[in-house]
Amino acid sequence: MFSYILRRIWQMIPTLLGVILLIFFLFKLFGGDPVEIMAGLKASPERIASLRAQLGLDKSVWEQLWVFVQQVFTFNWGKSWTTNEAISDIFATRLPATLTIMIPILLFGVVLAIGAGLAVAYVRGSLTDRVIMIVTTVALSVSFLVYIIVGQYLFGFVLGWFPVQGWSNSVWTNLTTYAPLPVFLAVLVSLAPETRLYRSFFLDEIGQDYVRTARAKGVTENTILLKHVLRNAMIPILTNVATGLPGVFIGSFLIEVFFSIPGLGREILVAVNRSDYPVIQAATVYLSALTMLINLITDVLYKFVDPRVTLK
Repeated sequence: MFSYILRRIWQMIPTLLGVILLIFFLFKLFGGDPVEIMAGLKASPERIASLRAQLGLDKSVWEQLWVFVQQVFTFNWGKSWTTNEAISDIFATRLPATLTIMIPILLFGVVLAIGAGLAVAYVRGSLTDRVIMIVTTVALSVSFLVYIIVGQYLFGFVLGWFPVQGWSNSVWTNLTTYAPLPVFLAVLVSLAPETRLYRSFFLDEIGQDYVRTARAKGVTENTILLKHVLRNAMIPILTNVATGLPGVFIGSFLIEVFFSIPGLGREILVAVNRSDYPVIQAATVYLSALTMLINLITDVLYKFVDPRVTLK
């Protein structure tokens, strides 16, 4: 397994280099001129030239590319073009708030979706199964913005159970006071599609020969579902969770904006509005690297879930 991990890490290097080149040239070709945006419409040519030299944009494209590569591998992105705050400080101070939201969403979302999918698969073909499928289909057609607006109005203003906005320096206060409402709404949104998907995974396994053999031996339905079907369905579930993790991170952007959470997602959206390229580029590169790392961890977990899987 160790040799497999080393090979995968080695294979990530050209992929990461390709991502770096793609991001650099996309910003160069289609990102517009950040100097003109920052200087304003009435800026003098001298002011624009001075600002361009200050940001290092007066150098050749290849010199700028080399600086960009150095920034990626040294984790030194310099300072924000608009706030003059060190980008390392931006990540260090904003990421904890994002993780405070993301981790509960991921844990509760996966556990509840697996439980719901297994429960619906248990009553497959019944009236309950049909009703739940109709409800999840309707839930899928509702925008996340509707959940946020209705949730804030109902639970924040009408019932007064949770504050609609706010954040503190205490992790425990954030988890118990400010995070429950956005976490609940995000999990509620993800529950419908995940329940339908996991139900299909479980139903595929229920139709396999080993399930019929277990029933013929007198094994109870609960044991079949919990001991055999659940374990064999974990590989597609792990794949779905791994591919959905970047989406959870991106989805937190919207949550942070509407609930005034000082997280990394809101900071990136502000950077997009200000054309603060170093912040956007750093977040994009690291999100790409995180996605590759998650895929590697998922492949390794396949071996622990199913010993029959061979890593080559």
